Amino acid sequence: MSAESRRIARVLLDSPLPQLDRLFDYAVPAELGEVPPGVRVRVPLRTAGRVVDGYVVEVGVEDDADRPLSEVESVVSDVSVLPERLHLLARRVADRAAGSASDVLRLVIPKRQVRVEKAWSGESPEVVLDEESRARARSAIEQYDGLDAVIDGGGRAAVEAIPQMRDGVEGWARMLAAAAARMLAAGRSTILVVPDHRDLDRLLSELGALVPDHAIVRQDSRQTNPERYRGFLRTLESTPCIVVGNRSAVYAPVTAGLVAVWDDGDPLLSEPLAPYVHARDAALLRQELEESALLFVGHTRTTEVERLVAHGWLHDVRAARRVLPRVVLSTPQEMEQPTPQRLPSSAFLSARDAAAEGPVLVQVSRPGFAPSLVCAECRAPARCRHCGGPLGARHRGAVPVCGWCGRGASAWECPVCSSTKVRLASSGSERTADELGRAFPGVRVIVADGAHPIDRVDAKPALVVATRGAEPLAVGGYRAVVLLDGPRMLQAPDLRIGESCLRWWSNAAALAAPGAPVHLVGVDGAVAKALATWNQAGYARSELANRAPLHMPPTARVALVEGTAAAVSRALADLADLGLPRDAVLGPVPVESDDVPPRVRALVRFEYGAGARVATALRAAVVAEAVRGRRGRARNTRSALSVRLDILDPEL
Repeated sequence: MSAESRRIARVLLDSPLPQLDRLFDYAVPAELGEVPPGVRVRVPLRTAGRVVDGYVVEVGVEDDADRPLSEVESVVSDVSVLPERLHLLARRVADRAAGSASDVLRLVIPKRQVRVEKAWSGESPEVVLDEESRARARSAIEQYDGLDAVIDGGGRAAVEAIPQMRDGVEGWARMLAAAAARMLAAGRSTILVVPDHRDLDRLLSELGALVPDHAIVRQDSRQTNPERYRGFLRTLESTPCIVVGNRSAVYAPVTAGLVAVWDDGDPLLSEPLAPYVHARDAALLRQELEESALLFVGHTRTTEVERLVAHGWLHDVRAARRVLPRVVLSTPQEMEQPTPQRLPSSAFLSARDAAAEGPVLVQVSRPGFAPSLVCAECRAPARCRHCGGPLGARHRGAVPVCGWCGRGASAWECPVCSSTKVRLASSGSERTADELGRAFPGVRVIVADGAHPIDRVDAKPALVVATRGAEPLAVGGYRAVVLLDGPRMLQAPDLRIGESCLRWWSNAAALAAPGAPVHLVGVDGAVAKALATWNQAGYARSELANRAPLHMPPTARVALVEGTAAAVSRALADLADLGLPRDAVLGPVPVESDDVPPRVRALVRFEYGAGARVATALRAAVVAEAVRGRRGRARNTRSALSVRLDILDPEL
């Protein structure tokens, strides 16, 4: 380095301000020594007169020593927590979602834990799988046609999981654990993404039987900060490992040979924080960068995944020998004559016989006793007079309680007919358990919901009343499964309610013992047919065909633009130069809120090919409004313009 040159560091600031989402040049003083890329640093921010955290992305030398540059104030840690591959992924994800790279990294890189960092050796021992584990993994993978070729060749596939319990392990968990073990034996890392802690625990249990514990890195919100940081440091090592976690695990900074996402239709895989990127989309972007194998595994098929299959982007992988649940639909006569316990005769007799041998699963839509009440005279919904929330009953004869504010309504009066009496309008898990307990005397009844979490039940006779998604595993599988409240579930005002119901019912049906009946009560039509024939992919194709003429996702991408009327108008005007169709913009319409000035929102529909141009234009509009807001007199805490791409259920 010549006397006229100097070292510089290009730093990505850890800031939520959109106008700071770029690399800033800082001079590196000699007293700091070597500053490798990826380390945390503290740098001055001249415009705000303060010091902020950041990550060194690049280090170089420049000859123009006269250029005025601020200096790096300090190096926080010598550990390179931002490897180049992670920065590229964060940048790619942020650009696609019109967001900031620092927002993505905030989901990945935990806060520094000094003690954990000092105890970190930097390299874990090599992992060697014994022949028995290799054989078990090979056997599980061979149950699927062509899955081994996808895993070994870095392919992409949508995998229909085998809906069967064996030795207390679900088919999907066995297959994912086997794929990860196979990749680990080949000397490469794997990322397994699951929606919630129940799936995480089940997958970890199966992985523990195949690979050593030090090869598994768990990432979930239940961990303490030191545990999260210790696991993150493990993913920075060159020794391969298996990362298992929730949605943010998809960004783990390993050199991945395989990324797999289980049940991508679960809303828990959609990130609720900016830039609101679904784990499925992040996995797709990561696969393009790293050319790793990619698997989307589920009992059902989302329309997003089916669209990729139809375009040839994903292979359709199914079991070599399909084992399907025995689904029984209600007859037209049974649908017209429901019983007081909401069980038609065929389901009642089947559950009675099965309960004499082992556990029977009864799935319901909602927890509690009676989640909603109506007026006993005119059937108008009973609402809280304080906040307008729905009134419910915690048990028979209880004082109605608001589901929103929690206030009691002992002196409730119907605003329509002035009646003071209410009646139960729906049954929750506890009320269903109460009814079934009387209908099945002598059989123990178990409630499994959010308030009563249960992960596993034994093989003894029992009625297990569970809300959707809270069904415990049963030793040997359930001897019968009864799916209640189907018509009520399908009435939800949601574009994807058919997909969601099919996913809930399919996941519950997969918990049945081989040959056990699965009764879908009171439902007919396309969703019921798809479950009965176990043709979830066909249902997804029909949904795509229905949405295509309306340009609804995922046949088209949708962006939500919200802010002040002036800011939204300026953003939409910028989009007008991109050549989008005339009907691309829906709105703007007012947003019901107390904000001053009032806010509006609009939807923008566009083809996938225009995604980069639309995202760039919307991001530029957000930055422009942020800069305009700083220059103006008013300093509102809420941004004048916000953008969210890839809305799953667009609603103005």
